[in-house]
Amino acid sequence: MCVRLALVSSSRNNMKSVMILMKSILRSIVDVCRPGHSFQRCLLALSMGVAAAITVASAHADEAKDKAGNGSKAASAPAAETDLAAAQDKPAALTWQSVTVYPAEIKLSGAEDFQNVIAVAERSDGVTMDVTEQVAWSVADDLLQIDAYRLRPTQDGQTELTATWKGHTASAQVTVANAKERKPVSFHLDVMPVLTRAGCNTGSCHGAARGKDGFRLSLFGFDPRGDYQRITREIGIRRINLAVPEQSLIYLKAIGAVPHSGGKRMTEDSEYAKTLLAWLQSDAKLDAETPPTCTHVQLFPTQAVLEGTGAAQRMVAVAHFSDGTTRDVTSLAAFTSNNERTAAVTDLGAVTAGVRGEAFVMARFDTHTVGSQVLALPEGLDYTAPPVAGNYIDQHVGQKLKRLRILPSGMCTDEEFLRRATIDIVGLLPTEQEYEEYMSDESADKRAKLVDRLLQRKEFSEIWAMKWAQLLLVKSNNQVSYKAAFQYSSWLTNQLASNTPIDKIVRELIASSGGVFERPATNFYQVERDTKKTAENVAQVFMGIRTQCAQCHNHPFDRWTMDDYYGFASFFSQIGRKTGEDYREIIIYNRGGGEIAHPVTKKAVPPTFLGGPRPDTKGKDRRAVLAEWITSHDNAFFATSVANRVWAHFMGVGIVDPVDDIRVSNPASNPELFAELGQRLTDYEFDLKQLVRDICNSNVYQRSTATNDSNQLDQRNYAYARVRRIPAEMLLDCISQATATKDKFRGLPLGARAVQIADGGTSTYFLTTFGRSPRTTVCECEASTDPSLSQALHLLNGSSTQGKIRQGKLITSWLEQELSIAEIIDRIYIRALSRLPTERESGTLTKLVADAGNQQIGLEDAFWAVLNSREFMFNH
Repeated sequence: MCVRLALVSSSRNNMKSVMILMKSILRSIVDVCRPGHSFQRCLLALSMGVAAAITVASAHADEAKDKAGNGSKAASAPAAETDLAAAQDKPAALTWQSVTVYPAEIKLSGAEDFQNVIAVAERSDGVTMDVTEQVAWSVADDLLQIDAYRLRPTQDGQTELTATWKGHTASAQVTVANAKERKPVSFHLDVMPVLTRAGCNTGSCHGAARGKDGFRLSLFGFDPRGDYQRITREIGIRRINLAVPEQSLIYLKAIGAVPHSGGKRMTEDSEYAKTLLAWLQSDAKLDAETPPTCTHVQLFPTQAVLEGTGAAQRMVAVAHFSDGTTRDVTSLAAFTSNNERTAAVTDLGAVTAGVRGEAFVMARFDTHTVGSQVLALPEGLDYTAPPVAGNYIDQHVGQKLKRLRILPSGMCTDEEFLRRATIDIVGLLPTEQEYEEYMSDESADKRAKLVDRLLQRKEFSEIWAMKWAQLLLVKSNNQVSYKAAFQYSSWLTNQLASNTPIDKIVRELIASSGGVFERPATNFYQVERDTKKTAENVAQVFMGIRTQCAQCHNHPFDRWTMDDYYGFASFFSQIGRKTGEDYREIIIYNRGGGEIAHPVTKKAVPPTFLGGPRPDTKGKDRRAVLAEWITSHDNAFFATSVANRVWAHFMGVGIVDPVDDIRVSNPASNPELFAELGQRLTDYEFDLKQLVRDICNSNVYQRSTATNDSNQLDQRNYAYARVRRIPAEMLLDCISQATATKDKFRGLPLGARAVQIADGGTSTYFLTTFGRSPRTTVCECEASTDPSLSQALHLLNGSSTQGKIRQGKLITSWLEQELSIAEIIDRIYIRALSRLPTERESGTLTKLVADAGNQQIGLEDAFWAVLNSREFMFNH
């Protein structure tokens, strides 16, 4: 039976689900070998554990039918019926409706400047096609020449480039300046990009910390002046030869003319080799004046929807500089794709569609990384978009699913929603009374009313206090006393319980001064004393930005430079600490002095906002200035980062995931929704409850976990509800609640919940095994919900299930009340799974309990099997 069920499961679930299922089976097999267990219990564990896993993972149609017969009311038609209804409407005829030229605005400056252009057609269903080679190109004036879709200047002036294709016309405005002027080769603007493009300054080559083969360059060129010194002065004539530039070692190795451990990096006739040789021939000079800096980069087209395997799309990258000029850097940028199977990209930005899916193609030039979304669809896909109903969340998700040609799953049942929302919002299971009241409610808005009731409970604030305590590293150690950690945690809980807006809490944390006992928020600066580490933590916790890489070099996958890193760290360089009257108390204050020096320039770096201006901090507490900016509307990162964390808690995966790694090269799966959630949180004045209300009342949150043929491979677009393991603290609380038992934790009274534990240093074997955050770093990943065999074995053999069943004495109480076996089984299912058993489950368990020969033991075995089932441990 186990083998048959495993095969059924493997055809319906992804590999991870199958692994979890097999572990569930293993639990039961191991239990068979335990001495002292009845044979009936072994069979019961085997059948219950596997059957429950199948029940949750596949959402079998027979079970849905059985549930309906037991009073479960589906909120809407199943996904299959929805798909059938949608397919009844025939799609309108597809036509090409427009053509667009990229870039739409072109600036050419200098005789050797050029700009590649592309033309993209869009169909009525959103599919795009590269028609660059098919359009008829024309120029209004004789100011340009077009060669292989590349524009070169001939005369100064303004003109218009026009593309015509199948009756559609598009144009681009072109400005030409200094058409006869030949600019000298710039080391900063020409040579450094060539070295970066050739891979010379990567971490695996000369950009390594100690260089390679006696030659070191700054990683990705963050120190051009230092690189110039090492190239031209370090070993003199061996590296460059101004008398015979063609014999310069740096040139000969690059073209493979002499042995080079890095291999041949460019051909002799390439523009890269020509640029390097031209610089050597012009005496290998350093720029006389500070050259203009690259302010931003654009990648065109910003989105492509490719139909059919092998469909292609050219990309064009344009860099904008501080002097107002632009430059085509398509051949100098480093192109990558985060999903090569869907959209592979060449070194020159040519994208080819593969398997159905979504990819983000990125181009990096200088310190800037930009991206373009590419969707790959099967050719001739039969799809009709279903109507989108619901709030703004549903609208954004619906539009994304429409672009992907994915049909959403149907709505979950009332029983599923009751358990899902209760666990997510308050970290507990619905009680038997709550179950009966909710299922008997016939009102149309019963789900919204449930959400409102749950948000009013104190457990909501306790969950979020726990989550923030994890991020803020609330933990006693050699620097933080238990008293300070307890007060710090209590302060967080009280702030959230009183509905204090998140922005106000963050401002108080960052700008806090005083004793760690009197002002608990000051523990923020006692938990971490290193200035640079404090700055990194602030950026990661409150803005979702990881700046760690930029401490030693410019970030290789994001916009942050060493200047950004040390400018931000300067806000924390004047923190003072001293001991209070109580030797355990530390007083945090602003000492008004202290700077951070840049490791390259050796000069002090003034405080500078990340991605923002340099504020006036003279005579002010720098932290207070930073606190105001972080929580202000001028900072685009704070609101979206917090909203994304809330979203991930309820949906199982962030719109940007991981939630604390927001960067261009880790794009949002739904940028429009990501931005609007942040804007809504700002409009709600950072009231978390209102944002949670929006999420839980959306159709997206209320979808079934059952997938259909179109969405079963989707992981990031919320076409169905994800099955999620309940976090460690909440899982222990649910087990205690289901068994009517109480736990005792350090510093808390008997019966306190695991989510109320103040000190991160206080834990139990259960909490550690099930992934409670050790609170050693601010990374969201420290709290894990990944399943493991040790977790299964602990539930099987530990006191967390069987011991609590006996301790709670529920079975004894129910038998004393003379309840029937079927009634007791019903109560077990309602307490643990928030549903009634199916007729098949009830009949099987009733027979097995009868065969046990002892009702007490048989019913305890049934209770034990339910608590060990995947359905209990997962929110679905």
